[in-house]
Amino acid sequence: MDYKRILTVQDISCFGQCSLTVALPILSACGVETVIIPSAVLSTHTGGFTDFTFRDLSDDIPKIKDHWVKEGIDFDAIYTGYLGSEKQINMIKDLFNSLSRPNCIKIVDPAMADNGKLYYGFDQAYADSMATLCSEADLVLPNITEACFMTGFEYKEVYDEEYVLSLLKALEDKGMENIILTGVSYSPETTGVLVKTKGNIQYYCHKRIPVGSHGTGDVFASAFSGALLSGKTEFDAAKVAAEYTLRCIENTQGDENHRYGVKFETAIPYLIELLGK
Repeated sequence: MDYKRILTVQDISCFGQCSLTVALPILSACGVETVIIPSAVLSTHTGGFTDFTFRDLSDDIPKIKDHWVKEGIDFDAIYTGYLGSEKQINMIKDLFNSLSRPNCIKIVDPAMADNGKLYYGFDQAYADSMATLCSEADLVLPNITEACFMTGFEYKEVYDEEYVLSLLKALEDKGMENIILTGVSYSPETTGVLVKTKGNIQYYCHKRIPVGSHGTGDVFASAFSGALLSGKTEFDAAKVAAEYTLRCIENTQGDENHRYGVKFETAIPYLIELLGK
C-alpha cells in the first residue's frame, strides 16, 4: 500500500477536541503520514468559552514553508481547516504552489460558520477571501451556512432539493468544481452529505442526532481526507466520514459534561473497520 503524506493547516485549540487535536490522530489512524502547520494556538476553541487566549502564528508559516522547500519536503495532499485571517488564506495559496507533489490533492474545509452565523472573529470579507481559496482547491467541504456566505446565497433552515442544487450551482459559479456539501437535511430525522465530483451528484443520507456538538466538522473533514488518501472514492470517503462522525456523536450522548466536543477517540476502532484495514 502506498504510504501517503498529508499536510494539514489549522489551529491548535489546546482544550476542546477540534482542529489539529482531532485531525492529527484521525489522519494517523487512517495510515497517513501527517504533518502539521498550526495557524494559531488557543487555550480553548471559541464555541461556548469566554476569555480564551489566542496567539496568531502567521509570521511562522512562511518561515516553515521556506525551510521545507530548502529540504525538499512536499506532500501528496494539503488539507486546510480553521485559518485565523485573510492573510493566512493567501499564505495557503503559496503553500499549494510551493509544497505540492505531482497530483497533490488540495482539500479546503472553510471552517468559518454554522447555523446561519459566522464564527467569532470572522466577517463577510473573510468569507469572500475564503471563496477564492476554495476556487483553487481540488475538493471543498463547506456546510450549508459556509456555502451561503461564500456565494451570497440566501440561508434557509428548511429547504428542498431544488434549493441545494441551486446552492451547488452558486459554488460552481465561484470556481468550485468538486464539492462535498455537509449537513444537507431534507427532514428533521435525517441529514447527509451531497457529493458533487466530475459532474456527478450523489447523496448519502443517515440518521440525525438533534443535539449539536462542537468539532464534528473537523472530525468529518479529517476522516474524509484520511479515507480518500487510503484509496476510497470521494463518495465512499464521505460515507466513511459521515458514519464515523455519527458514531463519535453517539458515543458522547448522555454525558452532560462533555458539550465542548465529541469522544472521537472511542470510535477510532470503528473508523479503522470502516476503512477495511
